[in-house]
Amino acid sequence: MSIPYKLAPQIGTDGRIGLIVLQSDETMEHELRQVLPDADVGAFISRIPSAAKVSNESLAAMEADLPRAAGLLPKTVSFDVVGYGCTSASSIIGTERVTELVGTVLETKAVTNPVSALVSACEALGISKLALLTPYTEAVNESLRLALSAHGIDTPVFGTFNEPVETKVSRIDPTSVRDAAIELGQDKGADAVFMSCTNLRTFSILKDVENAIGKPALSSNQAFFWHMLGLAGTTSARRDGMLWDKSVN
Repeated sequence: MSIPYKLAPQIGTDGRIGLIVLQSDETMEHELRQVLPDADVGAFISRIPSAAKVSNESLAAMEADLPRAAGLLPKTVSFDVVGYGCTSASSIIGTERVTELVGTVLETKAVTNPVSALVSACEALGISKLALLTPYTEAVNESLRLALSAHGIDTPVFGTFNEPVETKVSRIDPTSVRDAAIELGQDKGADAVFMSCTNLRTFSILKDVENAIGKPALSSNQAFFWHMLGLAGTTSARRDGMLWDKSVN
């Protein structure tokens, strides 16, 4: 028996975002669920192959896989924004190149990544000097700091967990991140503290860090989701940090 049916509107009547997550990332989707609003915002996820250990070489290698990963997002969806979720790789591949690669395979109004999002967040908050906390090794740190410097963001205060293994990065206890971010963020040479890496668990400690240092506390996922949702024309359900209340230009 053939049963008639009717078609409903496509999911995401209030916004449609596409997210490309690293295969090794265990944190991003968990934190994304914490900020999606109650409105009908469609979030579509793809994964990109990534190495077990982070190096400039392994990060650069994702450039070749990025179009395929983006192409696995639904072709029937007209996206408001698509984001590539890797801070360090975006600094190495280049933010403009990321936008170009995604645009070759998808229909989307905007493309972003954590580096572009951080630059926009710093502009919105009037920040030019960051205390930078990363889990990366020296060579990867240098690539990120150079990329930020090219956008007029200095990192005079710096600290790292020096951990190249992604599974360990995702398991770094948030209290360790909090304590390190507070120590760095209290330095008078910085306007704010930035906790870099989408695999770091930061959402539970952002407000504690801000309260302790009296300055904005930023993280890769926080800035990234703020930027993506803003570009999609909606706002985050989360309201416990300075950045969330700022508009995306």
